[in-house]
Amino acid sequence: MTIPSNRREFLRTSAAAGLGLTALGHAPGFLTDRRKKLRVFGIGVVGTIGGKDLSEISKHPDAEIVGLCDVDAKQRERASKKYPEAFVCRDYRDAFANRADEFDAVVVSTPDHAHAPMMLTALAHDKHVYGQKPLVHQLEELVMMEKALAKKPDLVTQLGNQRMVFPGRRAAVEILRQGQLGKAIAAYAWTGSPGPGRYFNFAREVHEPSAPPKNLDWNLWLGPCAEAPYRKALAPVVWRSWWEYGTNGLGDWGCHILDVILFSYDELKSPVAVQTHCPEPAGEHIHIHPCQSVITYAVDSNRFAKSWFPIHYNDRGQAPSAAAVGLPAGTKLRSNSTVVVCEGGTLVLTAGGGLDIWRDGKRTEGMKMPGLPQFPKLNHWHAWVDNCHGKKTELRTPFRDAIRITEPALLAVKATRFPGKELCWDKSQLAFTNHEQATKQLVRRAYREGFAPPSFA
Repeated sequence: MTIPSNRREFLRTSAAAGLGLTALGHAPGFLTDRRKKLRVFGIGVVGTIGGKDLSEISKHPDAEIVGLCDVDAKQRERASKKYPEAFVCRDYRDAFANRADEFDAVVVSTPDHAHAPMMLTALAHDKHVYGQKPLVHQLEELVMMEKALAKKPDLVTQLGNQRMVFPGRRAAVEILRQGQLGKAIAAYAWTGSPGPGRYFNFAREVHEPSAPPKNLDWNLWLGPCAEAPYRKALAPVVWRSWWEYGTNGLGDWGCHILDVILFSYDELKSPVAVQTHCPEPAGEHIHIHPCQSVITYAVDSNRFAKSWFPIHYNDRGQAPSAAAVGLPAGTKLRSNSTVVVCEGGTLVLTAGGGLDIWRDGKRTEGMKMPGLPQFPKLNHWHAWVDNCHGKKTELRTPFRDAIRITEPALLAVKATRFPGKELCWDKSQLAFTNHEQATKQLVRRAYREGFAPPSFA
């Protein structure tokens, strides 16, 4: 197969199959000896974190930013001033159609709805991928990503899960994996999001349709989603609260507070049920809060106290009762935290890496637990670059792990359309087996022509 010479041909062929390595003129995976630097193409160059991603990657001595793509002309201009040698475009499809031989790796830091089409296109073109969280927006896209990774095992992927560099978070995984607290009973995680501020449409206000700003290509911003009018205060950042484009607080924070649970217990493959309680069903346009969700896994392992394992996942700072999780009554639990209750004690972890172990009402500093290895300093972004160069350093979080972390977060979010209803989930069928309507509404989207992800079937 040859690379299409223009975008129209690219759109026709890339949707049909993953593009092979021979089409690109070089082997996939690690860079050739003659190429000294990882050439990085950034999609979403400023926004909420795109600027940070590119800036940190560019500081690696063996990486360079060679391409910039953004649907917002102002953002492109800002980024171009920082990386004046990089090519610039507003449509990522143009870069893959016409300039794919000019970059080795792709950074996707865009709104949630565009993640899967962009990341899967990059993998189809044999590009290493750094992608922001949540990994994907639709449940079906989790399976799409699994198929892509199976076809492209040599490519290096990394989720924007920068908090896993903290020693306390890495230590928490070691403690649980070693079974120092005995069999696991249940886990709790909660985030303070969404809250008032620039990231969320906290008031759940839907403005009347209006003309988009002149600097914003609204058609390209919509990407795979159905045609819809621009509305004030939707872009550039409060899309997080919109059903079609973001995943609200639960999706936004999932990788930062559910990750340690999934890293610690490989047995947690895919949930079997989800039930989310919220004041009313999520609306046509805007997500709902506050939410309290329970995601349940079936387990068959002596590392668990029972044959099922629940993760209680809440937003808006809804922490569990301290006494109910084995802490002294009245103990204050910080927001954006994770608790794992085991038969021999309770692990309490903050997003920033603060780690405590509680046994019989007494606290032990987590980093003083026996048997912990040394945790050398780790740069999240540079680890990705190192691995792209073939240097095996600790990598948190490759997409194979990101899939498992993203799935429970998405389930909790999607279930807000059916408050209080236990939805029985079967990932192998991509179906809620007890709720046909939920399957129809929550699992997949109809991609707009020209923006569908490539197939790896």
